[in-house]
Amino acid sequence: MLVLFETAAGFAIFKLLDEKKLQKVENLFEDFETTEKANKVVQLHNFKKFADYTDALQAGVALNEGKLCKPLKKLLKKVFAEEAHEQLMVWDAKLGNSIKEKIGIQCVSNASVNELMRCIKSQVEGLIPGLQEKELAAMSLGLGHNLARYKLKFSPDKVDTMIVQAISLLDDIDKELNNYIMRTREWYGWHFPELSKIISDHQAYIRTVMAMGTRDKAVNTDFSEILPEEIEEKVKEAAEVSMGTEVTEDDIINIHSLCEQVLELTEYRSQLFEYLKNRMVAIAPNLTILVGELVGARLISHAGSLINLAKHPASTIQILGAEKALFRALKTKHATPKYGLLYHAQLVTQSSTKHKGKMSRMLAAKAALACRYDALGEETTTDMGIENRAKLALKLANAERGGTHRISGTGKTQARHAKYEGESEVNQYHAAADSTLESSSKRKFGESSEEQTPKKLKVEMESEP
Repeated sequence: MLVLFETAAGFAIFKLLDEKKLQKVENLFEDFETTEKANKVVQLHNFKKFADYTDALQAGVALNEGKLCKPLKKLLKKVFAEEAHEQLMVWDAKLGNSIKEKIGIQCVSNASVNELMRCIKSQVEGLIPGLQEKELAAMSLGLGHNLARYKLKFSPDKVDTMIVQAISLLDDIDKELNNYIMRTREWYGWHFPELSKIISDHQAYIRTVMAMGTRDKAVNTDFSEILPEEIEEKVKEAAEVSMGTEVTEDDIINIHSLCEQVLELTEYRSQLFEYLKNRMVAIAPNLTILVGELVGARLISHAGSLINLAKHPASTIQILGAEKALFRALKTKHATPKYGLLYHAQLVTQSSTKHKGKMSRMLAAKAALACRYDALGEETTTDMGIENRAKLALKLANAERGGTHRISGTGKTQARHAKYEGESEVNQYHAAADSTLESSSKRKFGESSEEQTPKKLKVEMESEP
């Protein structure tokens, strides 16, 4: 029997000298304690060395998938042209099936074969002449790195990992900004509590505090670049009669430092949001058109990657982010949720309450198609996303209007239904038919009134100038 052994340097074909060794594999390792003993059990029949790392990578990828690569196919054809009656022992049963289908060689793969492979691996440097231990270790390390890169499938154009990290960081920054702003309002509120009610915008509040300092400086401070004129007057009036406590200069310095941190975080958040928008447009343009940058990024982050999201059906995409509510509803036998992260999409938020569930279902179906188009499609056009969004917007408008709106053909529909409602046409006599005035065609209505029907007379009179 022949043994197929794969190494990082190439493929080796060994011949098993004593087939009875496979019947008692419990003590087989004793025959491989040294190279001399190993050569009495197996003998090298042929060795096909890889030309470079590219061939090694292709062979490694094929072996991982259980496929037959070209170098191995050529080697097996060459060997079995001489040893056609032999059987081939392989490590992977899936690879054995591929060899049997492509070449027709009978393969064997079982626990005894696996134990023999382990014993050969322990003495592979001595069994293959010219193969050194350092050289094999370097080849194994290089092949391992190449296989790892291949499995990652690294591409600078489609790095959805960057989107996952960016949206997570964006959410963290929003939480920190909210905490910082609330802390600033509470801290400065001890000194000037009325300011928080007058200015509701966070950024304007922070800039006002930085420009004013203590409230006694409000009268001489110019807020024209920060606040409207009406609010500026209210701030100055409230500063004169404020009920807040007095603070020291050190307190104002610390509050000022906190305000600077808030402004820096706000600036960085806007920069990060622009980066996220650009990434989403490059990686998932059709999904971005349908649901927006933030919702699309959260869907990708929740699924783990764009490929994983593309594998989800539309029903799963619809409730992504609402898993707790779903399992709670299933456990208590209540109504399941209609939407998860898609609730924040523009098409769903602008829908009325009774149409949100229907719109989220339709949007999830189109989003599933957009994900597969972006992840697996070769083209990066946005035609599909634009077309689907227009269809969804039209369906939403029809639903909000209470039904479909036909532009043409309504008259024929009414006439078709009228005959079933007992309505009939009533022809009335046209009084103008009795006129004796001559027309431009020098014909009198009275001369032909007996021959023409009222309907024809009406048409002739309307056609006269």
